[in-house]
Amino acid sequence: MIDLILPSAVSVAEAFDDPPGLPLLGTEAEEVSRAVDKRRREFTTARWCARRALAGLGVAPVPVPRGERGAPVWPDRIVGSLTHCQGYRAAAVARDTDLRSLGIDAEDHLPLPDGVLDMVASEAERAHLAALARLHPGVHWDRLLFSAKESVYKAWFPLTRRWLGHEEAELAFAPDGTFTARLLRRDPAVPAEGFTGRWAVDGALAVTAVTVPPH
Repeated sequence: MIDLILPSAVSVAEAFDDPPGLPLLGTEAEEVSRAVDKRRREFTTARWCARRALAGLGVAPVPVPRGERGAPVWPDRIVGSLTHCQGYRAAAVARDTDLRSLGIDAEDHLPLPDGVLDMVASEAERAHLAALARLHPGVHWDRLLFSAKESVYKAWFPLTRRWLGHEEAELAFAPDGTFTARLLRRDPAVPAEGFTGRWAVDGALAVTAVTVPPH
């Protein structure tokens, strides 16, 4: 599903369950050796998706360990992102000649728990979502905002190696499946105009993606 909101230069692999017996490579098994079963299955299937996506670029199977702040460590000259939620895991990768960075996120298409929206959205964003909800009540815009901010961060961090809080990006959605992110924390490594992204909702799943084109 997430391939529908990504450009053709991105290789995508996704899974809607956790196939048994998937191998882990390198230090990956050690990284989840103390994890609960749910976390281990998510991690393992996401890495399986990563290797399938890399194969789409002609890259042989390699470990995809967790690096700084948990971000996946990709092979040289590759940019990518991973995501997982209930019943869905996905990986997206591209060559750094095609994209400088990318971020993907998938979420259950349900309302956010009480109190979470106030933590992640500005007053202007909450008003924006309320207006969208009146026009398009079939979309859980609060969850979509949360997902899009996750995608923004995943695209931001590989470029800057710096944290970006939810309050440091102000998002605006269009019903045509696009959104913009105005970054309130500036960094010379990211476009001054901010990021653009795409979103989609299909039944129980909401997905978002941000791609940063080359200079």
